[in-house]
Amino acid sequence: MVVIKSVSAKSIFDSRKEKTILVSIRTNAGDFSSSAPNGKSTGKYEQKPYKKDLRGDIKTLKQFSGYFSGDEIEKFEDLRRVEDIVDRHVGANTLFALESAILKALAKEKKKEVWQLINPNAKKFPRLVGNCIGGGKHSGSDSKKKPDFQEFLIIPNMKSVKENQKKNKEVKDEVRYLLKIKDDKFENRRNDEDAWQASLNEKEVLDILKDLGVAIGVDIASSSFHKKKKYNYQNPVLQRTREEQFSYISNLIKNFSLFYIEDPFEEEDFESFSALLKKHPDSLIVGDDLVVTNEKKLKKAIEEKSINAIIVKPNQNGSLLQVRNICEAAKKHSIKIVFSHRSGETMENILADLAFGFQADFFKCGITGKEREAKIRRLIEIEKKMRK
Repeated sequence: MVVIKSVSAKSIFDSRKEKTILVSIRTNAGDFSSSAPNGKSTGKYEQKPYKKDLRGDIKTLKQFSGYFSGDEIEKFEDLRRVEDIVDRHVGANTLFALESAILKALAKEKKKEVWQLINPNAKKFPRLVGNCIGGGKHSGSDSKKKPDFQEFLIIPNMKSVKENQKKNKEVKDEVRYLLKIKDDKFENRRNDEDAWQASLNEKEVLDILKDLGVAIGVDIASSSFHKKKKYNYQNPVLQRTREEQFSYISNLIKNFSLFYIEDPFEEEDFESFSALLKKHPDSLIVGDDLVVTNEKKLKKAIEEKSINAIIVKPNQNGSLLQVRNICEAAKKHSIKIVFSHRSGETMENILADLAFGFQADFFKCGITGKEREAKIRRLIEIEKKMRK
């Protein structure tokens, strides 16, 4: 078992040079730490990253350190003891980082991998989902012209994680070449997630991606440009009603054979999600802002038959026990699970262990950039060890 001796925290910088939390614990198995990422495109209903602010959560953990002293953790389910101590005193980022550090300590003490603490029988590896071209909030306010959709995704289906990552990089290089030809304002710039930054609109981008020999998708992040019951597009400038948005997205799915469609409508429109899924049952209609890794929101999505795939961002919730419940509910209702990074990432790679342990169907983690590749390398490492 792991005996927690003390807990501390400090702030570090994420990939966007914004502050996030690093939690460290001292145990009988040694010292361990873990950090949490930051999201920029956040859902209205996701948990707050900190109770009040980052500094406040750091202070709270320091004050609570004595409460953890001597606490014994023997298995994954014992995270409940930790949650009972900090319940309502810290935010989701802090809880996620704390529980992740504890799992690392427990894995070391038991001479296991972190994923084995969750599911020692895990075998299936998730399919990579890579952000190739970016737009929306992830491409900054300095861009005079950019796609309204937030991410344009490539989803290869090779025999291994390693081969999928190689394919993603090859396609991304090819896309760079095509952007140079078709976008006269392209400057080899990369956005928050290290995706190419273009000035094209969504149809022009999809025109580039459609013939590259891989499944493609989009993260529309519709809530980010939905205001006063209209979808306010900027490239070109126009407004679409709810009905017009439905027709437009439906036509894009048909005309570009879209495999993956994330957040096609604003975060409270369960009905439109449901209608789109009914019309395009062979595509993945993915809920992110719609569900925000929340059990109650997922329950509603299940009742409304709104989605057939769900984004899981562990730090959106904080509680890895609740993340487990969400994954179990999704599987029970044949909803695909997509474990996802955030736009502001750190070198923390435990997301790969969580995705494999919870047997996710997809792993959405960018393509390049040291913080993204750290997680993909960890998934490849797990795969290599499994196949020895």
